[in-house]
Amino acid sequence: MKEQIKWQVNKLPKSTKQEQEELVSFLSKDEAVKAINFHKSIPNYKETPLTSLDHLAKDIGLGGIYLKDESYRFGLNAFKVLGGSFAMAKYLAQQLGKDISELPYDKMVSDETRKELGEITFVTATDGNHGRGVAWTANRLKQKAIVYMPMGSSQTRLENIKAEGADATITDKNYDDCVRMADAYVKSHDRSVVVQDTAWEGYEEIPAWIMQGYETMASEAHAQLKDYEVEKPTHVFVQAGVGSLAGAVQGYFAALYGEDGPIVTVVESNLAACLYDGAVAGDGKWRTVGGDMQTLMAGLACGEPNITGWEILKNFSTAFVSAPDWVAANGMRVLAAPVEGDKRITSGESGAVTTGLLYEIMTNPEYAQLKADLQLDENSKVLLFSTEGDTDPEIYRDVVWEGRNSKL
Repeated sequence: MKEQIKWQVNKLPKSTKQEQEELVSFLSKDEAVKAINFHKSIPNYKETPLTSLDHLAKDIGLGGIYLKDESYRFGLNAFKVLGGSFAMAKYLAQQLGKDISELPYDKMVSDETRKELGEITFVTATDGNHGRGVAWTANRLKQKAIVYMPMGSSQTRLENIKAEGADATITDKNYDDCVRMADAYVKSHDRSVVVQDTAWEGYEEIPAWIMQGYETMASEAHAQLKDYEVEKPTHVFVQAGVGSLAGAVQGYFAALYGEDGPIVTVVESNLAACLYDGAVAGDGKWRTVGGDMQTLMAGLACGEPNITGWEILKNFSTAFVSAPDWVAANGMRVLAAPVEGDKRITSGESGAVTTGLLYEIMTNPEYAQLKADLQLDENSKVLLFSTEGDTDPEIYRDVVWEGRNSKL
């Protein structure tokens, strides 16, 4: 018997309106402009496509589906570099006593800047995509990167990180323990800094910068919707590991629209559903998930939330969903073999889970209540983010060609 999708409508205690405004102020439109201007200064910057899946939308009873395809991002096949690169740039700007607007990419990677700063080691934990983005940026800075990967990580992803010159290893720890390893290294080594997208007490500034970097993706998508005559989406589905991406996307729309923003659904792997567990508990406190978390959705295998992201999500999001691996696998196949007339999209395990969930909600009567809770109907204009392509081609083929993780 297949595992079921679980969900919790957000009934968590909320902050005051003023507190909510302050909570998302660091994700304001002005801050998003700084992030996108920095990314535009990187050679070969090009906004990733927003694809309209008109025929799929019509087929399953929606007014529109618009999918942001991050497999094109800087040739790295995933969105994560947006956060890591921007946070590293802001860190360097801070060390130099400058604003990020004074440190475009060419100045950031210049010999003059490196001479002024000296040697810096950037340390992180990752399942693959974030670490590759940090290693890619450190390589261009001519600085050192150390990357810790959790047990079960893909060898292909490890080699991609090493190809950027990083000192990378797959450990016998889970993701959250790898984060602690990165933190311990920095505490015992001078001239080093943790670049991590999860925030904890005392480590909140760099994760906030990473979230600002992710705003480039949300900002691009928001502008691109206008090409389809959509002023704003009615719905956003966004995947969550620690919740930095989800918090950034939710925060971006909350900062823009306040209470008039889209209905946002946060989607996690059922093996690492710390945000969902917090929503079920209902007391406003975040929860953690332990263990190996050996989910197909490696990028979402995080059991301890970003505390900043959690505060944003609990105040603004509509629902939290715990999704089994078959949901992501089915989303990969739906996008790989599209309804006739739609563009084929190569979406990886963590990238496709929202597509798989949306398809299941709209086609399976078992989830009629979830469909009603989210107010999904023929007028809905739904924004999705495919956060990665086939970052592990072998897994991608196993799922799409061989039927791995079938829902039956």
